[in-house]
Amino acid sequence: MSTQSISMERHRFGPTQRDVPVIGQGTWYIESGDRAAAIAALRLGLDLGMTHVDAAEMYGSGAAEEIVGEAIAERRDAIFLVSKVLPEHASRSGTIAACEDSLARLGTDRLDCYLLHWRGAYPLEETFAGFDQLERAGKILAWGVSNFDVPDLEDARDVAGERRIACNQVLYHLEERAIEDAVLPWCERHGVAVVGYAPFGHGRFPGPHTRGGRVLQEIAAAHKATPRLVALRFLVRRASLFTIPKASTPEHAAENAGAGELRLSDAELARIDAAFPCGPRAHGSCRCCRPRPCTGLSSTGSTTMRRRRPASPVSTFSW
Repeated sequence: MSTQSISMERHRFGPTQRDVPVIGQGTWYIESGDRAAAIAALRLGLDLGMTHVDAAEMYGSGAAEEIVGEAIAERRDAIFLVSKVLPEHASRSGTIAACEDSLARLGTDRLDCYLLHWRGAYPLEETFAGFDQLERAGKILAWGVSNFDVPDLEDARDVAGERRIACNQVLYHLEERAIEDAVLPWCERHGVAVVGYAPFGHGRFPGPHTRGGRVLQEIAAAHKATPRLVALRFLVRRASLFTIPKASTPEHAAENAGAGELRLSDAELARIDAAFPCGPRAHGSCRCCRPRPCTGLSSTGSTTMRRRRPASPVSTFSW
């Protein structure tokens, strides 16, 4: 695929005044495969317009950030670079130290956006004070959150004020659309970008013999695309939405980038919506927002439980 063949769509990234590619590049577990292939995949993704690159200190205990740093060397200015602080490091001083460690591993002097990976024991006031200090020093240009549900988002807004939270990064794929009940509407009302991770569901992508899989295949055939491209396109159908698939090979990166120029009709979007309905989520079964017991969603879309200390994400799900 030629690097000139992709016309990557961009959306405004929350309150940042930055237009960011809707299809980015995730890096969870990128360190577990062939390093050279991972770097080649990231670099090809950049060439094809996927300049939104997401990392975290948790990923490979920093190894993923080191891979990203090598991949983006000498082209940093073209990249919207994101990383995350673990909640156990998210005191004011710990947030600053963790960011500085991430910057060193990434080989850069700044992050475009820095996220609290999920909510932990430290008060949000402490974490956000660290973010503010980093922002004043020019080490981060914006900050956001990850795995926050509506009560957490309300608390964050109460602490930080309106239009301070750049994004909320959450689990979002065709078989897990729970964020559409309450989290996505809240973020859209308050100008917060929504970045979906694990868009292919970590091994749960619909097979060709399932009802949903057949719908994806039919739509893909009409566009000379693949079912995965169609899925990615659906997941960024609204102006608030972004997605960050991981690619372990250049071939996968080239395929993912194609979603940035794919356009689906309203009728096609409606077919996908019907094939993968949100449906009622049984209490305790939804893991859309954080690696801990689900808050549950009421019939009105409000949450019914809040602020339980999260368990380790490694034993629950990946992003």
